[in-house]
Amino acid sequence: MFIKWKYEKADGSIGELVIKQDGKEATIQARDSYATRVSIDDEYNLLITGATLQDQHTFTCIVVSLSDLNEYPVSVLIHKKPAAVQIIDKEEVLHKDKPTMVGTCIVADANPAASITWKKNGKALIADDKAAVMTTSTKVEPSTGLSTTVSILQYVASKGDAEAVFTCMSTHELGNDAADVGPFSVHYPSEKVSLQVLNKAPIVEGDNVTLKCHADGNPPPKAFYFYIKGQKTLVENADTYTLTAIGRDARGEYKCALADNEKMEASESIVVSYLDLSLNPTGKVVKTVGDTLSVKMEKSASGEAIVSWRKAVKEPVFTKLTYSDAGLYKCEVTMGGITRHQSFELVVEGKAVITGLTKQRSVDGNLKVLTCEAEGVPKPSFLWSVNGSNERSTFSNGKSTHKIDVIPRVNLTVTCFVSNKLGDDAMTINVSSVFNEDSQNKKDSQEESDDQAKLIVGVVVGLLLAAAVVALIYWLYMKNSRQGSWKTNEKEVGTSEESKKLEENNHSV
Repeated sequence: MFIKWKYEKADGSIGELVIKQDGKEATIQARDSYATRVSIDDEYNLLITGATLQDQHTFTCIVVSLSDLNEYPVSVLIHKKPAAVQIIDKEEVLHKDKPTMVGTCIVADANPAASITWKKNGKALIADDKAAVMTTSTKVEPSTGLSTTVSILQYVASKGDAEAVFTCMSTHELGNDAADVGPFSVHYPSEKVSLQVLNKAPIVEGDNVTLKCHADGNPPPKAFYFYIKGQKTLVENADTYTLTAIGRDARGEYKCALADNEKMEASESIVVSYLDLSLNPTGKVVKTVGDTLSVKMEKSASGEAIVSWRKAVKEPVFTKLTYSDAGLYKCEVTMGGITRHQSFELVVEGKAVITGLTKQRSVDGNLKVLTCEAEGVPKPSFLWSVNGSNERSTFSNGKSTHKIDVIPRVNLTVTCFVSNKLGDDAMTINVSSVFNEDSQNKKDSQEESDDQAKLIVGVVVGLLLAAAVVALIYWLYMKNSRQGSWKTNEKEVGTSEESKKLEENNHSV
């Protein structure tokens, strides 16, 4: 016969909404806010516009026929997506082995209420009442009927949680949301202290040495005690202490400790390397040729040192100085990365002395080359008693050579003079005229040819005379031999001595 809709109010009373008879227009019975918001269609469906949370009721459809009356109730829920996730009461740092509030996560104005979960670095946290403690609650606002879910996370951090990021995640059937908190720094007390020597080895006497005390706590300690040769020094707002111009007596053990816990300490030994070199003489040393010179080198080192010399294979010994001994002598001593060196410059002086004076005709024969050789330091000066040209000279290791070209037209006696600040010397040489030499050379050449001819004739005559003598001797020999073969049996006249002499004479011939 007709369809009717009603609802159950909050106080339990019944509110009329709409009625519709078969084949007739519907009649709105509501007198409250539903009067303008409800309608019914041709298939008797109840339509409500502008739904709010106050529309959460149990609505009942009543079907009336000639023989029966039936009711069909349905409960209606109004869902609302929650507001964005908010995190308040955030901490700046976490503390190792100590419960610390990470933050309070709020998900407001939802219906039904949203659920909250926490994650660390993308992985869900499980509340175990030890490392992670989560306290979650839900509150309904009476004026709106909307729910607000609040979750507080407390977390016991470890060192490995440094830079960890925590996430509060809201889950709702109309949509999910999330908000991050972190990353966090984890604070923890120092468990180990170390002392470092920042200088690279080796540490050399005279260096500035910096000591650094390091503790593994976070945040790092701001004050340390440094123990320097039995004296305790407090350093604040820094972790280093510098020893200036360290000496060889500074070697030994050094310590540092936390200012608020001196039992937390560390130590380190310092080895100071040193190398001393003493050379006598040094600087410029002037000696006379033939003198002796004593060179003394002394060294003192913290380790094994290597000595090397320049200009000498080993420490030089001068028993009789020569000009070649002059030069720069440098002694170098090395040990590890340390080097020391000292030097002296030896100057060997001697008066100027001529060691040779020679003459030589040039290749083309047109002039004479005179060479004067001398020794002496400082370098000798040369002076000739004759004018020359193309003068040239050399000087090395106290030896000087000076040459000039002359064209003597007559025979000359030439003198070479040498001198330096220590003395002088002179030497003379005879130089013949190049023209007389040419004539003499021709004469000598002719005489040489005549002599050669005479020599050949003499040789031939000598050979002839020798042949004649040989022939004469041979003839006499043959004559005596024939006389002996003609002897008779007659007794020879003469004594035995005469016979003996005669025989000796025959043998001599």
